[in-house]
Amino acid sequence: MGEKILIIDDDLDTLRLVGLMLQRQGYQISAATNGQQGLDKAFEEDPDLILLDVMMPDMDGYEVTRRLRQNPSTIETPILMFTAKTQLDDKVIGFEVGANDYLTKPTHPTELQARVKSLLARMSEKRGGAVSAKNEKHGYVIGVLGARGGLGTTTLAVNLAAGLHTRTKSEVIVAEMLPGQGALALDMGMTSSQGLVDLLSLSKLSEITRDKVRGTLVSHASGLKFLLASDRPRDMHLINQTANYEAVVRMLAGLARFVILDLGMGLQPFAEKILPLCDQTLIVLEGVPNTIIHTKALIDDISTLGIHRKNVNAVLNNRIRSDTQLPSSQVQTKLDHEIVSTLTPAPELFVQATRMQTPATLCQPESLTARQISKLVDFITEQEALPK
Repeated sequence: MGEKILIIDDDLDTLRLVGLMLQRQGYQISAATNGQQGLDKAFEEDPDLILLDVMMPDMDGYEVTRRLRQNPSTIETPILMFTAKTQLDDKVIGFEVGANDYLTKPTHPTELQARVKSLLARMSEKRGGAVSAKNEKHGYVIGVLGARGGLGTTTLAVNLAAGLHTRTKSEVIVAEMLPGQGALALDMGMTSSQGLVDLLSLSKLSEITRDKVRGTLVSHASGLKFLLASDRPRDMHLINQTANYEAVVRMLAGLARFVILDLGMGLQPFAEKILPLCDQTLIVLEGVPNTIIHTKALIDDISTLGIHRKNVNAVLNNRIRSDTQLPSSQVQTKLDHEIVSTLTPAPELFVQATRMQTPATLCQPESLTARQISKLVDFITEQEALPK
């Protein structure tokens, strides 16, 4: 079946004539008569090429192109502007907003066919290279989030990462995902904490490249690599940069065997975009009734994102010794969901680890906490080995 071409033009004669001509060449044709309809079809149908008019009443082709380039699904879709605007300045604007080629009306059908064929051939070659790169290296991405705040989500992410690195001797990245609430720079003795903020502040998604993301990572003496979030509260506004978040996670997945995302608490808007990219989601809770209720609701909400419940697992983290906390078996029964790991209180160990600026599992490798994390590492490595 031929490539799909979306034609966006308010001139019905152009839609009919150009569409028929390209259909005869073996292409699938989809049509839109205004800019917004064109955007909706582009995001829904994922065409191989977009043939776009500039002069349209509701939204001109320049604005349509800008919006297409702001969406990860169409950021690289070839756009051929096809318009009666013939001035050089018009062409320059077209290229500046992201068009790949520019033809003026009227044009000979042979030239239009040649331009379409050339753009599709270049994109096919580029996608082929991208697929090869993806197959070369695509890490196992784990999202870690808390049912509510203060449950030790960051601590679990770091110690799981240390356990995976120790076990597999492979590269592991820990990424803080909440700008303005970063804690790892201070806890782990690192100074550069602007990596995530710099990436989320980029105005063009095309600037979020693998090399750019790699350059923001900070190496630690433990062997781990970190993408750090700042601790400046004013940076919190960047949590709305959902497209940037998605692009960053896609790049991180190509940089290490394991990527662990510290997603904070609850289901932030950016987490809704990131979680479908994760191979495994771990929810941290403690054994008290209200938190169990929050966790059940969180699992239900995550499942509405199209994520299978078998890829969402609970970790019970009892941070303090208290008779009010329920044992693991009761928590699992009330939660009606599997608990894959239980961590018992070890406050002295974690205070020592903070002083030494290292993960607790490396601070005392023979501790009960290290053995409990090791069981979680067993689970993750087993899941990673399963066919995808």
